Amino acid sequence: MSLMEHHYALRTEWTGNRGSGTSGYRDYGRDHLIRSLGVPDLFGSADATFHGDKDRWNPELLLLSALSECHMLSYLHVAVNHGVVVTGYTDEAQGTMILNSDGSGQFSSVLLRPRIELADPAQAELALSLHHEASQKCFIARSVNFPVEHEPSIG
Repeated sequence: MSLMEHHYALRTEWTGNRGSGTSGYRDYGRDHLIRSLGVPDLFGSADATFHGDKDRWNPELLLLSALSECHMLSYLHVAVNHGVVVTGYTDEAQGTMILNSDGSGQFSSVLLRPRIELADPAQAELALSLHHEASQKCFIARSVNFPVEHEPSIG
């Protein structure tokens, strides 16, 4: 049962019209602009594999980023609740997407590799165990239909 709702809004604007719109598969750009009130614009495109601009964020990277960020923020919250003082956090996240013969595709898995630094190294075992609870609290991980695995380490 939900106690309250939170609503999010953004505007995605396609900026890839090269003059003839979508007259052909290779005739249009995949560039777009994502805007939300109060935050910097995000310049997106398709993955370079799909005729996008490799120098812009693509939806696949954004999904992976959302999972990594959400786990980190959930983990830091859980750490505070358990009296674990985290002094550093990095994640080398990886995602696997599969393409189907009909041109569709989906993510099949994501692997997060958070590396945690602690004020008290004696809390390492507790700190590692908190990743499960953080995963249960991560809104984004709870919303996807593929496994989000974790390989945490203490730095």
